[in-house]
Amino acid sequence: MRVLGLMSGTSADGVDAVLAEFSGASRSPSWRLIRSASSPYPSPLRKRIVAIAQGQATPAADLLELAEAITEQQAKAAEACDPDRSASLVGCHGQTIWHRPPEDDTTTTRRRGSSWQMLQGPLLAELLQRPVIHDFRAADLALGGQGAPLVPMADAALMGRIQGWRALLNLGGIANITLIPPSAGPDRMRPVLGWDCGPANSLIDLAMETFSEGQERCDRDGAMAALGQVMTEPLEHWLREPYFHRPAPKSTGRELFGREDLKRRLTELQPASPEDQMATLTAFTAAVVAQDLQHLSHLDLPRPVEMVVAGGGRRNRTLMRELQSRCQGLRVRPSDELQLPCESREALAFALLAWWHHRQLPGNAPSITGAERCCVLGVRADPA
Repeated sequence: MRVLGLMSGTSADGVDAVLAEFSGASRSPSWRLIRSASSPYPSPLRKRIVAIAQGQATPAADLLELAEAITEQQAKAAEACDPDRSASLVGCHGQTIWHRPPEDDTTTTRRRGSSWQMLQGPLLAELLQRPVIHDFRAADLALGGQGAPLVPMADAALMGRIQGWRALLNLGGIANITLIPPSAGPDRMRPVLGWDCGPANSLIDLAMETFSEGQERCDRDGAMAALGQVMTEPLEHWLREPYFHRPAPKSTGRELFGREDLKRRLTELQPASPEDQMATLTAFTAAVVAQDLQHLSHLDLPRPVEMVVAGGGRRNRTLMRELQSRCQGLRVRPSDELQLPCESREALAFALLAWWHHRQLPGNAPSITGAERCCVLGVRADPA
């Protein structure tokens, strides 16, 4: 079955699309990546998304227009990836505007989580004239889960297992990690694990926009960070913040690591040069991941033997060097070496989640999100 996967992440750079074919056993499918495409958001649209995702008060009419614009961009990416309309199903994550994980309040009750992935599913189905599976987080949230990360079970199915534990690190706006048990030995029966580590590109990109006065959206190849020196004292102070010591399951986004958070950190880095500040922010992302790997012993788990890296941050050479330096004792390699293009991995995962929805196979796992039970993810919208 051919499926289109559409992903627009926390960085709000645009829409990544893949056309993939799945067959065979659901949990260990045979798959083939046929084509991929990327459709960047126009600059004014991206600015609106980021502003609203940072909590900017916005009239309902403007929110409606934004939802339509995002949906149209998803359709544009889909058409570029599958101009012949050979896919029979579409899986679309939508654009995250706000994410609120579940939390314990001051009473004996637990506040449920909620998350908003902006999309007009029926409109997208009509534009593409194919069924669309969307709103993937809602069912997991309704069962008390975090609603994120949703791709670890798909990661395990797409990548398979090796002799030891394998980690897959995604460096999007947020860094999230998947831990896949080994193919043999006593740990082979352990569940797949995964959680959001903390910021990846979100703070780096916002800092680059600040330092360049809006002329640059990212630190290309980590060039600016490479010119600076990492400031050890503030970095170690940041690593002691509560989120980084909260046990999984846990998830986060711009609501925690966004513009206000960046302003605080840049204030703490004064009067250092912009290059030193960028170097420290870049090292921060790597240090958060390394610290999570060090804490695996708390889960009675060994360190993985390798860490496969995907997402846009994979192109940041300085960040990759920091990861290799700080995550000593394991092999760090790009997902491209496994025929999984680093920018396509999440879109491919949502294509697989849509295929699983079609087969009525659960896509989440309580070990990852904390939900009460496994469930089928997504809502189906058919053309009118």
